[in-house]
Amino acid sequence: MKPYQPNILMIMTDQQRYDSLGCYGTVCISTPNLDQLASEGLLFENCYVNNPVCTPSRASIFTGKEVPAHGVQRLHDVLPDEETLFPLHLQRLGYTTALFGKLHVSGRIKEEKERHAQDGFDIYEWCMEASISLDSPFNGYSRWLKEQDSGFHERLRALGRKLTHTPREYHMTHWAAERTIDFIEHDSGEKPFFCLMSVFDPHNPYDGFPLEYLGRVDQAKLPMPKTTGAECGHTIRALAQEQRDGYLGRSCDFSEDDFRTMRTGYFASLALLDDEVGRVLEALERKGIAQDTLVIFVSDHGDMLGDHGLLVKGAFFYDPCVKVPLILRQPGVVPAGVRTKALVQPHDLAATILAAAGKDTTEIQKLMPKSIDIRDALEQGHETAVCSYRETGIDRRGRYFEPRIDATMITDGHGKLIVYHPQPGVDVEKQGQCFNLDKDPMETHDLWGSEMVGEDRLTAALDAWLVEEKQAKPFKIVSVEPRATQLVDNRVR
Repeated sequence: MKPYQPNILMIMTDQQRYDSLGCYGTVCISTPNLDQLASEGLLFENCYVNNPVCTPSRASIFTGKEVPAHGVQRLHDVLPDEETLFPLHLQRLGYTTALFGKLHVSGRIKEEKERHAQDGFDIYEWCMEASISLDSPFNGYSRWLKEQDSGFHERLRALGRKLTHTPREYHMTHWAAERTIDFIEHDSGEKPFFCLMSVFDPHNPYDGFPLEYLGRVDQAKLPMPKTTGAECGHTIRALAQEQRDGYLGRSCDFSEDDFRTMRTGYFASLALLDDEVGRVLEALERKGIAQDTLVIFVSDHGDMLGDHGLLVKGAFFYDPCVKVPLILRQPGVVPAGVRTKALVQPHDLAATILAAAGKDTTEIQKLMPKSIDIRDALEQGHETAVCSYRETGIDRRGRYFEPRIDATMITDGHGKLIVYHPQPGVDVEKQGQCFNLDKDPMETHDLWGSEMVGEDRLTAALDAWLVEEKQAKPFKIVSVEPRATQLVDNRVR
């Protein structure tokens, strides 16, 4: 007897920190549609990413593997051809599969020219972000925008990221929702579907939101950076490098007004996102398939927005950077209206989705042994979650940091241990951070060098993970870095 196979809708954001929705505690904007999704489903309070930067994190999500097991460590690395994305397994299970938006399991220069050999998508309307790779043969947003308004398309080509406040009817998030809705409405129902709506928001440069959404942000309730005076002078080498040479510039040069502008744009784009998600969820209801659809909402990593004297994402592991929202809804299968503190990671979504689609659990475990089905993870998830950084991010020149930065974080949901691995000839001693998350959720009291309950257990677990990393299958790391003329302007405005 053929197993029940629900439709699967995965909505994915880019650079969205965990505390940026109403259901996660934010009060400066209203997010009624995502809040309702959470009230009807399962909300995870402790979802930690596998890597704090896009490409390795997304490669983990779509392969179901931790970073050492898939061969993508840096921003511009290329996912090896032998790695299989989970939509291919869904195809083999009889699913129709569709992508509308960002994939980014390999560096953007690679993806704009060539699809991954085993991406598994029947419909592939790719877009890394609104203003780049407009001539890529895969860019569905660019084709759509040109049909909507060729003049606006040319303005976008000419100005790139300097084009601000894109009208809603031309916005990439609106396009992704439009294409997802059209896909749902025209689905024949003969086969189950997997649809990935993957948007660029709320990623910097923070000013692409439609101007009318400015009024959706309550300035009196807008949270400002949680920073101590000393944090504009981190003594850890990697953090000092990020503050001095991070890809948005020197963090300590940003004023309070700069942070207010940045955060206003960030939350305004999320207000737009919530509206568009609401439209997509309504399409499921109109079609009469909401009860038969597993809906997943997740992001690839967070954004510091000035907290701890740091910007965007990088070689740091504070919760605003490495903890993300994760919501699952599947009526009758996923517990409804429940919040769980179970420790999970985004690479668990691959096993969760394949299990929901009816794939044999033994086969799933062989494919992705560290990925677990989290649909009923009310109490027990992983014992620990690891987030690794291996020369991953770029500096303000658009190049990898020199000296190189390697670091690893491990948490059990109560404590967090971060180790910055010494580089020969550069570091005199190992550096790191240690936080008691139960007593110090804002991570303002670093316990490195002093005793913390559970630190020995975290240290032993991290050492074991690092041994596994060294024993992992070796990959020939291929990276396609952009030339100087291909670098994207990363300014706030």
